[in-house]
Amino acid sequence: MNDMAKNLILWLVIAAVLLTVFNNFSVEESPQTMNYSQFVEQVQNEQVESVTIDGYTIRGQRSDGSEFQTIRPATEDPKLMDDLLAHDVTVVGKKPEQQSLWTRLLIASFPILLILAIFIFFMRQMQGGGSGKGGPMSFGKSKAKLLSQDQIKTTFADVAGCDEAKEEVEELVDFLRDPTKFQRLGGTIPRGVLMVGPPGTGKTLLAKSIAGEANVPFFSISGSDFVEMFVGVGASRVRDMFEQAKKQSPCIIFIDEIDAVGRSRGAGMGGGNDEREQTLNQLLVEMDGFEANEGIIVIAATNRPDVLDPALLRPGRFDRQVTVPLPDIRGREHILNVYLRKVPLADDVKPTYIARGTPGFSGADLANLVNEAALFAARGNKRLVGMDELEMAKDKIMMGSERRSMVMTEKDKLNTAYHESGHAIIGLVMPEHDPVYKVTIIPRGRALGVTMFLPDEDRYSLSRQQIISQICSLFGGRIAEEMTLGANGVTTGASNDIKRATELAHNMVAKWGLSDEMGPIMYDEDESHQFLGGGNQGGMLKSGETTTRLDKEVRRIIDECYQQARQILEDNRDKLDAMAEALVKYETIDHSQLKDIMEGRDPKPPEDWEDGGSGGGSPVTGAGDENQAPEASSDDGHSDDGDSDEDTPRRRPSDPLGGPAGT
Repeated sequence: MNDMAKNLILWLVIAAVLLTVFNNFSVEESPQTMNYSQFVEQVQNEQVESVTIDGYTIRGQRSDGSEFQTIRPATEDPKLMDDLLAHDVTVVGKKPEQQSLWTRLLIASFPILLILAIFIFFMRQMQGGGSGKGGPMSFGKSKAKLLSQDQIKTTFADVAGCDEAKEEVEELVDFLRDPTKFQRLGGTIPRGVLMVGPPGTGKTLLAKSIAGEANVPFFSISGSDFVEMFVGVGASRVRDMFEQAKKQSPCIIFIDEIDAVGRSRGAGMGGGNDEREQTLNQLLVEMDGFEANEGIIVIAATNRPDVLDPALLRPGRFDRQVTVPLPDIRGREHILNVYLRKVPLADDVKPTYIARGTPGFSGADLANLVNEAALFAARGNKRLVGMDELEMAKDKIMMGSERRSMVMTEKDKLNTAYHESGHAIIGLVMPEHDPVYKVTIIPRGRALGVTMFLPDEDRYSLSRQQIISQICSLFGGRIAEEMTLGANGVTTGASNDIKRATELAHNMVAKWGLSDEMGPIMYDEDESHQFLGGGNQGGMLKSGETTTRLDKEVRRIIDECYQQARQILEDNRDKLDAMAEALVKYETIDHSQLKDIMEGRDPKPPEDWEDGGSGGGSPVTGAGDENQAPEASSDDGHSDDGDSDEDTPRRRPSDPLGGPAGT
């Protein structure tokens, strides 16, 4: 109907244009124009041979053969005809032109047709145009985008770093290709698959690859597309989406961020949201209700499975949960190989070393790393992306962009150098601490300096000794300032360090059960379910006396770590001074230079460093030992405006200080 209306409007416009052109277009040469008095005078002088009268227009020919034209006045001239005949002027009459029936019909009906066309146009716009979306008359229409088989080019070869997840969904592909293989044994394919994992791990890409491998239609929609301001609209869209999917069966429906519509019903303070809950109810019915949706597989993705309604997760709806975790070192290498195929590479690029130095990176982070490296190479007018560019991109993502334009006084540089040296020395001395990878006093992000620690291997939990070592290293910057500037010279740059150290000590006592005094009891309430109907029972477990004991135990851990860190720096004061001097001179030092300092030797200058005086060095990029596994946490200890909690540098993908995995 929409195409017919468009064609009708188009032909009406063409007809009107042609009619106007034909009515006004003339190839005849325009005759000479004269006024009526001159015409009468020439008639009386017998200069006119013939005339043709057409209404008020008089066309004629003179005796000399020339033609003329004049307009008769509106008043009647009864003597005109007598004068023409008296002077032997040939008078020719012209019959008025009669328009054809179709022309008159078209002209008469054109206003009506125009109004009708405008009305149809606005009605289609209200219904959302040709796609049926976006207008007030299409509230109940599904917003799912349909990708046909030839539009989906993604396959399992484009997905890396989640081999277990790929294995779990491969049988979906087998079922879509050959359903009888399972039905012959009485088996049924899961109606729904819920993909759970941190952001950027490739949940959407994995779902798309399933459709590409199975060569079936793929409906894609976001959870937020269901919910509108009017109650019942979301439920109508769910019904419409499944109706469209039935016509394309077998097919896949992919719902991204399903937690936007699938949160637990009746949860929260003040009751639930009627529109969202009705949408969820309709989704539950469509997935497993009275009517079976054979051949429709619903794949959903979320990074908040804890907030989903239990009815959504039961067998028969989302039968299976597929965890898509952050990739390990082997997975990161495979992901890098996928993205590095798209850029021209130099011979020195070794994806293995990059994978070892990027623990905690998701697939999206690794794609961003390769893209940043390509941008670095382009800015340097290089034709190939080398290892130097990849190392620079890794440092930028982990530590932030360099702010070389920032003006720092020599006093600020020296203070920052001592601050970062304090972090580094304690990190090198404390047992089970992550190795120090790089120390810099070049401002990066919102920090004046950065000390970067890289673990030897992927880490999934923290021991008590590792946490104690981290707390000690966090206080190293503040203690170094006290030792060099005095108690009155300590700056606010350690505010972020203090915050993180306090969080670790508090979690040791109240969450992780790592305190002998308080025992293996969780004293903190579970804040994640505070607004999801989970109650407030955690706060009821603590009495005033228990809270006092918690505070005393946290203070004891902090004081012991603080004194232990101070003792380490006092015992290594000569190394603290040497490291600060090297930082002021070179601005950035790596683990090999740190090793020289800790063994009492002068640090070797970087290969790309040119002696330009104090503070005149260039930063080392890609300064990593190929035999060491650099893998990551960063300590942005010295914040440039650290007296505010709002200035905390953003947490890196690899920052483990938020707590052990699974807590």
